[in-house]
Amino acid sequence: MNQVDNGKLRIAFIGGGGIARTHMRYLGRMDDVEIVAVADVVEESAKKLCREFNIPESYLDFEKMLENVQPDAVSVCTPNGMHAPCTIAALKAGAHVLVEKPLAMNATEGAHMVDAAKSANRKLVIGFQHRFEPRTRFLRNAVQNGELGKVLYGRVQALRRRGIPNWGVFGRKELQGGGPLIDIGVHVLETTHFVMGSPRPVSASGQTYTYLGDKPSTVVSQWPNWDYKTYNVEDLAVGMIRFDNGATLSIEASFAAHIERDNWNFNLMGTHGGASWSPPRIFSDAHDHMVNTEPQWLPTERAGDEFRLKMRNFVDHVLYEAETLAPAEHGLMVQKMLDAIYESAETGREVEIQ
Repeated sequence: MNQVDNGKLRIAFIGGGGIARTHMRYLGRMDDVEIVAVADVVEESAKKLCREFNIPESYLDFEKMLENVQPDAVSVCTPNGMHAPCTIAALKAGAHVLVEKPLAMNATEGAHMVDAAKSANRKLVIGFQHRFEPRTRFLRNAVQNGELGKVLYGRVQALRRRGIPNWGVFGRKELQGGGPLIDIGVHVLETTHFVMGSPRPVSASGQTYTYLGDKPSTVVSQWPNWDYKTYNVEDLAVGMIRFDNGATLSIEASFAAHIERDNWNFNLMGTHGGASWSPPRIFSDAHDHMVNTEPQWLPTERAGDEFRLKMRNFVDHVLYEAETLAPAEHGLMVQKMLDAIYESAETGREVEIQ
C-alpha cells in the first residue's frame, strides 16, 4: 500500500469540465476510491459535480483545496495552460497525479513536472487512454513479437473535415498551446509511438495552416458558431519525425480540412509486415502469398471502456504498485515531438530534439 490509511484512494480534482466528469464516472464505481473534493474557477461547475457525484467539498482555489483536503491523489483536468502549475502544486503537496493529455503547453513545462514528481517521490501519469484499447494491445503485441520485423515508418492521422470545437478554449493558442496537433493529434501520435516501442525522437519538421477557423462560416457542421474572433490556432498541421532507431513517422491533424470524411487512424510499415489501427489488421506474406490478418474478436465490451481501464490502472499504480502504461516520461517525449513540429512550422527548418 501507499500512504493511504483506510484502503481507499482519496482523490481530488482540479478542473471541473467534461473530462473531469468522465473521470469521476468511472472512479465513482470503484470500491477502493473516494472522491473527496473538486476545485474549479467556475464555482457552479464545481458545485454541480459535487451534487452529481456526492463529493463533500468544492473550492475556487485549488491550492487551498490541496492544503485543506490533503488528498492522496489528484486528477488534473484543466485547460492545457494550467497543467504544469496545478500538477507541480499537487506533487509538492504530497499527492500522486493523473494529468490529462497533453502533458503540458510545452516540453519545458513537462520537464519541470517530471522533475517535481521525482523530487516529491510521487507518481505522475499522463492520460493516454488509447493505450488501453484492445486494438492497441493487439498491435503492440504483434510489434513486440517481431511480426512486423523492424518498424520503418508510421503514418498518423487525426483528421476532422469540419470539427472546430465551439466550447472551451480550444481555439486559443495562449491557453492551449496549439490547435488540432496538440489537442487530437496527440492522441493518435502517442498511441502510434507506444505501439512502435517508444523510440527516442531526434528531429522533426512540419507546417501549420489556418484558413477556415479564423473566419465566420455558414457551412452546416457538427459544431457551428465557434468563436472565430479569438481563434488563433492552426486548422491543419502536418509533420515528419525521425527517431534514433532510423524509423520515421508522419502526422496529419486537422480541425477543418477539405477531405472526404473524418479519419482517426495510424498505419505502420515494417520489414516483415505492416499494420493498421482502425480496423486492426496486420499485413504480411505467408505461403508465397500476401496475407491480411485481423482478430476474430476483441474485448471491446462497451463504449468508453478505455477510460475505465485508464482510471483503474492509475488507481492500481498508486495503491498496489501496478505498472502504468502511461508514464510521464512518455508524455514528455510526445510533447517534445509536438514542440518540434510547431517550431519547425514557425522557422521553416528541421528542428533537432534534445
